Amino acid sequence: MVKLTGGEIVVESLIRHGVPYAVGIPGHGNLGLVDAFRRRRDEIDVIQVRHEQAAVHLADGYYRIAGKPLAAFTSIGPGAVNTAIGVATAYVDSTSVLVLTGNVHTHMRGTGVLQEIERKRWADFPQMLEPVVKRHWSVTRAEQLPRVMARAFSVMATGRPGPVLVDLPMDVQSDAVDVTIPTADTRRPTTVAFPDESEISRAAEMLWTAKRPVILVGGGVVTARAEAALREVAEHVGAAVISTMMGKGAFPENHPLYAWHAGSKGTTCGNAVAASADVILAIGCRFADEATCSYRHGAAFAIPPTQLIHIDIDPTEIGKNYPVAVGIVSDARMALNALVKALKALGSPRDWQDADYTADIGRLKQEWMAKKAPLVESDRVPPTISRVLRDVRAVLPDETIVTTSSGHSQAQVFQEFPFFLPRTYITTGGFSTMGWSLPAAMGCKLAAPDRPVVAIVGDGDFLMTMQELSVAVQYEIPVITLICNNSGWLSITDLQIDAYGAESDFATRFLDRSGDPVTPNLAEAAAAFGVYSQRIETPDQVGPALKRALASGEPAVLEVMVARQHPWSGGLVAGWWDVPVPAYMVERRAAYERARSEEVI
Repeated sequence: MVKLTGGEIVVESLIRHGVPYAVGIPGHGNLGLVDAFRRRRDEIDVIQVRHEQAAVHLADGYYRIAGKPLAAFTSIGPGAVNTAIGVATAYVDSTSVLVLTGNVHTHMRGTGVLQEIERKRWADFPQMLEPVVKRHWSVTRAEQLPRVMARAFSVMATGRPGPVLVDLPMDVQSDAVDVTIPTADTRRPTTVAFPDESEISRAAEMLWTAKRPVILVGGGVVTARAEAALREVAEHVGAAVISTMMGKGAFPENHPLYAWHAGSKGTTCGNAVAASADVILAIGCRFADEATCSYRHGAAFAIPPTQLIHIDIDPTEIGKNYPVAVGIVSDARMALNALVKALKALGSPRDWQDADYTADIGRLKQEWMAKKAPLVESDRVPPTISRVLRDVRAVLPDETIVTTSSGHSQAQVFQEFPFFLPRTYITTGGFSTMGWSLPAAMGCKLAAPDRPVVAIVGDGDFLMTMQELSVAVQYEIPVITLICNNSGWLSITDLQIDAYGAESDFATRFLDRSGDPVTPNLAEAAAAFGVYSQRIETPDQVGPALKRALASGEPAVLEVMVARQHPWSGGLVAGWWDVPVPAYMVERRAAYERARSEEVI
């Protein structure tokens, strides 16, 4: 046994679990914890972000690349509340982050201590995060901490990943007690969930006899590092492969069997393949509304009559939105490995290269590429986002990690930007959080320091966390932020126009009182932080500027002024999304759609 303060117990536990960074902001509510970090600064690095939301986003990005959690720490009150957006993002996207927050001294709870939330329950902050953490612990005595920290890491490591919260009263951080801290391997599980063998056999038989099999890849495949087994299953049966936003990149997107994506933000080829499938194998996905065209039958999926095999680590997802023919609760990699074995027992791999089905997939993809070609090949000034993305893809090495957050940049990278290696596409899928990409990109870079990392964002997204550029400079984290600046939240502008009609554009553009665009020169603002920066006005400047930014080896910002006029401002709408329209808008929308049907972009 050793005598340690509560803060020291926490830090010792982090070190024993191999956590390399603690990310956060000191305050009066976490002085005891911060002092413990100071005493062990040679064994764990502290990164000072500028906003607590960014602390969680950075840790989130790190986990998605490294597969290991970081600690995000904050003070009491507003500092703790500021983590909520980051924690909710990690929860919805199933990523593990350990959140450490300060709270009121145990002997003064309920008195209204500075920054205490106490009108319904004293020291009530953990209730705010309860819906968006796998579990939370409100510690009241320092001697509880060895067990609490061990449980926190165990909960993060088992089942569906997610964030956890350990709430630390100020006196608990400073109280010293005699404790024994368990080693990491004595309190953590060492196995994963294996599938039921008989259900795997049923699934294999269905896939083997299917005429138009489709594999839908979700984020669970990426989390489980199941990409190799996924490819083996797909090639054994000659199945088309499509992915959700969280599953993008798990299967090489230049593969002949890859059919891109289904859903409202998906592609025409992905929706066509999904709708015509006789059997779908869905792995590690939720069948959320965007991926399914808001469940409109046949717009993306036609289940039934399509038969569904659904594999997920979380049993609550199976059968939640679609009926299943086979439902398997399992880790994705274990299930796919078992499927490979079962399929091999049924016969040799199919000759999918020369199959009519593979040719159909290729034809549908060519039709999609031709449909979006006017946007991609455009020489307009300012450039389309599609043209920018084409030129960015041509420059970036395949191993580059790209992060996106929300808006047109996220949707169009998803639709148009191919990835060839696992875990090179990192995005906030289910929560679609603005402000996520820049701090998450820094977390990715810390996890993979030898690989380029580029955040592709809109100006609205960038403005929410641009202060974190100072963190990139302070810690010499050479991420590149590419801003598609259209002076507003134009993904919402375009949604207003598409859903409500051409005259419905309102309150989404950044305009002065005379109607002229208002935007700071973000490249100049970035330069003030000390980063390499350039503003780009024409499409031919994008590739050369990106090459210079990569060669600089420094944090960099490239601000690209992009098209603002609908429909050149965004991408193509390939699917349906349930956006309710008031009755008085129905005819206006119908007239607009008739006019659009005659346009040629």
